[in-house]
Amino acid sequence: MYCVIMAGGSGTRFWPYSRKSRPKQMLNILGEKSMLQMTVDRLRKLHNVEDILIVTRADLADSIRKHVNGVPAENIIVEPEGKNTAPCINLAALHIAKRKKNSIMGVFPADHLIVGHKEFEKAINTASFLAKKDNRLVTIGIQPTFPSIAYGYIQYESDSEMDHMNAYSVKAFAEKPHLDLAKRFLKSKDFLWNGGIFIWSIATFMKNIKIHMPELNDQINKISKRIDKGVGFDDIWSKITPESIDYGLMEKAGDIYVVKAKFEWSDLGSWNIIHDISPKNKDGNTIRGDALILEGKNNFVQSNGQFIALLGLDNVVVITTDDATLVVAKDRVEEVKNVVKYLQDDKKENLL
Repeated sequence: MYCVIMAGGSGTRFWPYSRKSRPKQMLNILGEKSMLQMTVDRLRKLHNVEDILIVTRADLADSIRKHVNGVPAENIIVEPEGKNTAPCINLAALHIAKRKKNSIMGVFPADHLIVGHKEFEKAINTASFLAKKDNRLVTIGIQPTFPSIAYGYIQYESDSEMDHMNAYSVKAFAEKPHLDLAKRFLKSKDFLWNGGIFIWSIATFMKNIKIHMPELNDQINKISKRIDKGVGFDDIWSKITPESIDYGLMEKAGDIYVVKAKFEWSDLGSWNIIHDISPKNKDGNTIRGDALILEGKNNFVQSNGQFIALLGLDNVVVITTDDATLVVAKDRVEEVKNVVKYLQDDKKENLL
């Protein structure tokens, strides 16, 4: 199996710690290694991996080449610009097909937390087996532990288990729900969190892209000819419409399997989730760096050298860097990306 890591995101919800030149996947959010390096290390421990490739933006490629151990420079695939996950994955599939046409491809986000390697490897092996055996698109679903409104969901046919492998036919994909709907998903017991991990054969993937995303297929075919000639393809890439793999392909295709995973998983998409998995004191506060919280509960504070004092505040996130400070209510951390949009519109490049 060829493993592809998608590492082109900007991590705007982690501003001001995350910046355009230093996005979330390259930050040491949970320890001494970056999220990207942790992902590479996790995949290198899988026994059936032939090679690992990383897809990223042109402006991040050099940093990733220097930053990441275990992935050779020639395995860094460069997108001229971010076009969401469907074009990113299709470009990677094209590169793999030129190396080994009849191969299995696994797609992994660069910034997820996974605990329990044996269960992780078991789920990946099951997905790989099904992708090869039945020529189907396969994804990984995680058993929900609470009604999350930050994750997408996968509904599966509960009476369709494949040969006692904890794999099921997919009934539908659901976007991030509102809270009442998330509670209904949890109560129904036939919904899983969408882990953003996909396994399929190159042939099956290409066939489905041709059927469900014909415009993207046409553009990728043109790009393929350019690559064969050693010629750039920025002009073709610029015409590609951004599209997620979930919306563009998975929600339209039939005969999809989902493997119900048993490992612990978290999409580290916001400061709230970092707070959830971090050590806390008796008041539910997490402090990183030099800070003091008086008469406050359930706060997350991260200081980069500056002393921070919080008095009489509950449920807030405070992040400081050398040049910016963020203070946001915990129930609005998803809106931090709006701050980044303001900075973009106001052309404050030094803060991006």
